[in-house]
Amino acid sequence: MLDPQLKRGLLDICVLSVLRRRDSYGYQIIKDLSGSIQVSESTLYPILRRLESTGCLTVYSVAHSGRLRKFYRITEAGVAQIDQFLESMPELERVFALIKECAEDDTGTVSQ
Repeated sequence: MLDPQLKRGLLDICVLSVLRRRDSYGYQIIKDLSGSIQVSESTLYPILRRLESTGCLTVYSVAHSGRLRKFYRITEAGVAQIDQFLESMPELERVFALIKECAEDDTGTVSQ
């Protein structure tokens, strides 16, 4: 299971990435993410509001089954945030490689 702090740090990018494919609404975003990372409605909607307030996405409404459904669209600022994250991937890969290397070298003792 993914560490909650690490997960929180990745969720914004995951949501933006799903929206980079196409505009979407809350329930569909949750479904699109479910194969990679679990997110609940109570977690998703604050993320969407925060991303909107920082200019990473915009919101519009579409009539659906007699009511309005909110759709979310990524902005250029949101795309830039994804690109910035991807630029940091080599550093993240080095960190993960270090963690894996140290775990594989583990002798079963804990340093004091």
